[in-house]
Amino acid sequence: MILHIPDVLTKTQVQQFYQTLEQADWVDGRNTVGDQGAKVKRNLQLPEHGEVAQQLGKIILEQLNNNPYFFAAALPLRIVPPLFNRYEGGGEYGFHVDGAVRGFHQSPNLLRTDLSCTIFLNEPDDYEGGELIIQDLYGEHEVKLPAGDMVLYPSTSIHKVTPVTQGKRVCSFFWVQSMIRDDIKRTSLFELDQVITRMRTKGESEDTLALANHYHNLLRMWSEI
Repeated sequence: MILHIPDVLTKTQVQQFYQTLEQADWVDGRNTVGDQGAKVKRNLQLPEHGEVAQQLGKIILEQLNNNPYFFAAALPLRIVPPLFNRYEGGGEYGFHVDGAVRGFHQSPNLLRTDLSCTIFLNEPDDYEGGELIIQDLYGEHEVKLPAGDMVLYPSTSIHKVTPVTQGKRVCSFFWVQSMIRDDIKRTSLFELDQVITRMRTKGESEDTLALANHYHNLLRMWSEI
């Protein structure tokens, strides 16, 4: 499932992020990937253990913690602290696949990457190119969202960022380990949750209670916690 989640950050937060990131010290993004990724990656990134990345990442995690749409879609168990990248002057990231496992800063634990997330931090009109292209069984999907919006997609997907030929593209990106490993099961639970939510706008009933019971029993059966 590829999902657009609007307004993860407010416009005020986006402006504050962008101003902070304009003053930040960026490094070559190839330093953060293995040999395969380095061959097709040309961008800048914030040092992931730096003060700016940690400060802004904390705000993103707080916003996600209060976003019921994100929770319903991702059913997050653990989240990699958000990272930040910048593309300009023809910068791009060719087709690649995200690593299946990632480490945590100052933690001995590893995280399985079930879902990849990108939050756009400037408007689409600010730059040319820079589309996120995600492949799945139905072909290629082009993503370029308003500032503050996020795309959530399976980490199993092959994807790329097209060259930024004018302006600059600034984003945050990170990964989620879900309580539900299987994308089909996770999508089914999300769709069931959305049906229950819509039904509840008309009031509680025996049917909404029965569906909620079914949802939670499936979550108990499938979750890995």
